[in-house]
Amino acid sequence: MSEIKKLARQLEEFSDQRDWDQYHTPKNLVMALVAEVGELTEHFQWRTPEQSERLDNKTKAEVRLEIADVFIYLVRLADRLDVDLYDASQDKLVINARKYPVNR
Repeated sequence: MSEIKKLARQLEEFSDQRDWDQYHTPKNLVMALVAEVGELTEHFQWRTPEQSERLDNKTKAEVRLEIADVFIYLVRLADRLDVDLYDASQDKLVINARKYPVNR
Protein backbone atom coordinates (compact mmCIF):
# COMPACT_ATOMS: atom_id res chain seq x y z
CA MET A 1 0.00 0.00 0.00
CA SER A 2 1.39 3.40 -0.96
CA GLU A 3 2.04 6.09 1.61
CA ILE A 4 -0.74 8.21 0.09
CA LYS A 5 -3.22 5.35 0.46
CA LYS A 6 -2.09 4.84 4.07
CA LEU A 7 -2.70 8.52 4.72
CA ALA A 8 -6.11 8.30 3.05
CA ARG A 9 -7.02 5.43 5.39
CA GLN A 10 -5.82 7.44 8.42
CA LEU A 11 -7.89 10.43 7.32
CA GLU A 12 -10.92 8.23 6.74
CA GLU A 13 -10.57 6.75 10.22
CA PHE A 14 -10.07 10.20 11.76
CA SER A 15 -13.22 11.41 10.01
CA ASP A 16 -15.22 8.29 10.95
CA GLN A 17 -14.31 8.64 14.61
CA ARG A 18 -15.70 12.17 14.62
CA ASP A 19 -18.73 11.44 12.40
CA TRP A 20 -17.47 13.97 9.85
CA ASP A 21 -18.27 11.95 6.72
CA GLN A 22 -21.63 13.69 6.56
CA TYR A 23 -19.70 16.94 5.98
CA HIS A 24 -16.94 15.53 3.78
CA THR A 25 -18.85 15.71 0.53
CA PRO A 26 -16.77 16.47 -2.56
CA LYS A 27 -18.32 19.96 -2.70
CA ASN A 28 -17.40 20.73 0.90
CA LEU A 29 -13.94 19.25 0.58
CA VAL A 30 -13.23 21.40 -2.50
CA MET A 31 -14.42 24.47 -0.63
CA ALA A 32 -12.20 23.61 2.35
CA LEU A 33 -9.27 22.99 0.00
CA VAL A 34 -9.73 26.42 -1.58
CA ALA A 35 -9.88 28.03 1.87
CA GLU A 36 -6.64 26.34 2.90
CA VAL A 37 -4.93 27.41 -0.34
CA GLY A 38 -6.04 30.95 0.55
CA GLU A 39 -4.41 30.63 3.97
CA LEU A 40 -1.22 29.40 2.32
CA THR A 41 -1.36 32.29 -0.14
CA GLU A 42 -1.47 34.83 2.69
CA HIS A 43 2.12 33.93 3.61
CA PHE A 44 3.35 34.96 0.15
CA GLN A 45 0.92 37.67 -0.91
CA TRP A 46 3.09 40.75 -0.35
CA ARG A 47 6.53 39.18 -0.64
CA THR A 48 8.83 39.61 -3.58
CA PRO A 49 9.83 36.45 -5.45
CA GLU A 50 13.21 36.67 -3.71
CA GLN A 51 11.60 37.00 -0.25
CA SER A 52 9.39 34.00 -0.96
CA GLU A 53 12.56 31.94 -1.47
CA ARG A 54 13.98 32.98 1.93
CA LEU A 55 11.30 32.52 4.57
CA ASP A 56 12.24 32.95 8.20
CA ASN A 57 11.90 29.86 10.41
CA LYS A 58 8.58 30.93 11.98
CA THR A 59 6.96 31.62 8.61
CA LYS A 60 8.40 28.44 7.12
CA ALA A 61 6.89 26.42 9.99
CA GLU A 62 3.50 28.07 9.40
CA VAL A 63 3.73 27.46 5.64
CA ARG A 64 4.63 23.83 6.29
CA LEU A 65 1.38 23.32 8.24
CA GLU A 66 -0.70 25.12 5.62
CA ILE A 67 0.80 22.88 2.93
CA ALA A 68 -0.17 19.90 5.09
CA ASP A 69 -3.75 21.21 5.34
CA VAL A 70 -3.94 21.55 1.55
CA PHE A 71 -2.52 18.06 1.07
CA ILE A 72 -4.88 16.53 3.64
CA TYR A 73 -7.97 17.98 1.96
CA LEU A 74 -6.68 16.96 -1.47
CA VAL A 75 -6.06 13.38 -0.32
CA ARG A 76 -9.48 13.25 1.35
CA LEU A 77 -11.19 14.58 -1.79
CA ALA A 78 -9.39 12.11 -4.02
CA ASP A 79 -10.34 9.26 -1.70
CA ARG A 80 -14.00 10.28 -1.64
CA LEU A 81 -14.02 10.42 -5.46
CA ASP A 82 -12.03 7.19 -5.80
CA VAL A 83 -9.16 8.94 -7.60
CA ASP A 84 -5.72 7.44 -7.25
CA LEU A 85 -3.55 10.54 -6.87
CA TYR A 86 -0.37 8.80 -7.96
CA ASP A 87 -1.93 7.34 -11.11
CA ALA A 88 -3.69 10.62 -11.93
CA SER A 89 -0.40 12.50 -11.50
CA GLN A 90 1.41 10.07 -13.77
CA ASP A 91 -1.31 10.47 -16.41
CA LYS A 92 -1.08 14.25 -16.15
CA LEU A 93 2.72 14.17 -16.54
CA VAL A 94 2.32 12.23 -19.79
CA ILE A 95 -0.26 14.74 -21.03
CA ASN A 96 1.99 17.68 -20.08
CA ALA A 97 5.03 16.07 -21.74
CA ARG A 98 3.06 15.88 -24.99
CA LYS A 99 1.70 19.39 -24.60
CA TYR A 100 5.05 20.93 -23.65
CA PRO A 101 7.80 18.94 -25.38
CA VAL A 102 11.39 19.64 -24.33
CA ASN A 103 12.37 20.92 -27.76
CA ARG A 104 9.73 23.71 -27.73
